[in-house]
Amino acid sequence: MNAIILSAIWGVVMMFAAVFIKSKTAPKYLALLGIALIFIANALELKNGFLLFDINAHEMLRTDNFNLTFIAIALACTGMFFLLSGRDIEKVGEHVGEYFALIFFILCGVALSATFNTLLFLFLGIEIMSIPLYILTGSDKRNLKSNEAALKYFLMGAFSTGIMLMGIAFIYGGTPNASFFINNILLGVGKMPVMIATGLVLLVVSLSFKVSAAPFHFWTPDVYDGAPTVFTSFMSTIVKVAGFFAFVRLFENSFGAIHAQWQTLIIVITVATLLIGNITAVFQQSVKRMLAYSSIAQAGFMLLALFALNSRAKEGLVLYSAAYSLATIGLFSILIKMKDYTIDGFNGLSKKQPLLALSAVVFLLSLTGIPLTAGFQSKFYMLMAAVENGHSFWLVIVAVIFAAISAYYYFRIIQAMYFKEPEKEDVIDATDISIGFKALLIITAALIILLGIYPEIIIGWLYH
Repeated sequence: MNAIILSAIWGVVMMFAAVFIKSKTAPKYLALLGIALIFIANALELKNGFLLFDINAHEMLRTDNFNLTFIAIALACTGMFFLLSGRDIEKVGEHVGEYFALIFFILCGVALSATFNTLLFLFLGIEIMSIPLYILTGSDKRNLKSNEAALKYFLMGAFSTGIMLMGIAFIYGGTPNASFFINNILLGVGKMPVMIATGLVLLVVSLSFKVSAAPFHFWTPDVYDGAPTVFTSFMSTIVKVAGFFAFVRLFENSFGAIHAQWQTLIIVITVATLLIGNITAVFQQSVKRMLAYSSIAQAGFMLLALFALNSRAKEGLVLYSAAYSLATIGLFSILIKMKDYTIDGFNGLSKKQPLLALSAVVFLLSLTGIPLTAGFQSKFYMLMAAVENGHSFWLVIVAVIFAAISAYYYFRIIQAMYFKEPEKEDVIDATDISIGFKALLIITAALIILLGIYPEIIIGWLYH
């Protein structure tokens, strides 16, 4: 509750600050202050149940350690995003304060999507996340690719929203007590009613679109490629993972008792997502586009949490959200500084900027799932959750095979940085690389290694 209200309030504060503060650098520091305050308020709610605003939500919102822990991770990763990429947000356009305001409104939607207890609040949370993203995607008005990406994202997003509303309507109509509350759908272990089954499939389609799961991923590469790179970093991490938390929360509470009846559908989507994401990423020459397809592949791994739907899956999803977000935000912050976004543009980076190359190696190893990184632990938890589920062990083998395939396209960047000579002298803008930026990259890489060795640092929040 604290995060929902404070993020909305701070979004309004950022809007007014944009009117009265003409400096381009000041909004970043105001945004960092806001993130710090919201994180502290959320931590107090997580540890002590302290509420700044005692508002009766009539059970439409429900908080627990699982969703409050995710909100804490989302806020912490957003803070790191501001620190690493705040200067790049200032370069997108003239309306810097408004960009930060939109991000805070997105965080409000993220918190709603994690704590909803009714289908109506699920819809509100998803839309509050999505609408500001449409604007941020098209924020670089001088770039035709950005305009095209924003239009495509808006049209596809509006279509998926319609599908979600249709699914909610079917479920409402098929529920005996006509309730929007996710705990009141009252499905037993018997045969699923036709209207409920139709609504469930429509919700799977809609939420699969939001998390870039195949075959509903077709918008992702073009939108990620066309949007300003700094906003692609945010939308491919915090927003994507929030969609998965909404996915898991809805299906665990509403359809958990009939898990076996819809598990096959999730298996098909998971395999298709792993296949399309990994195989297509192999053939990409643009690192930005490759990361778009790899985010689809990472979504395939996160879908294992929905397939398993057990306590290990929850632990894995929480850890995955931190590992994936930190590594991707760090990698994008380096990519933004590059003059050439192709893999060849990384040639010889280790000789020009050894600290940046070393940090990039840690991020890439984590995304691949190499031991001693948070990415390895998160993938391990996901696989263990699927094994403990006891069904379709072959799916675990398929996931491991595709994880091995992902090493090929991630290691191509490492090879370019360390084993190839630069084609140009100025592969990166050295004047834009400050000591503080390098220190933040090292801290981010150290956090990934620390979580890889001691994942209990985050998982312990679920139980204490």
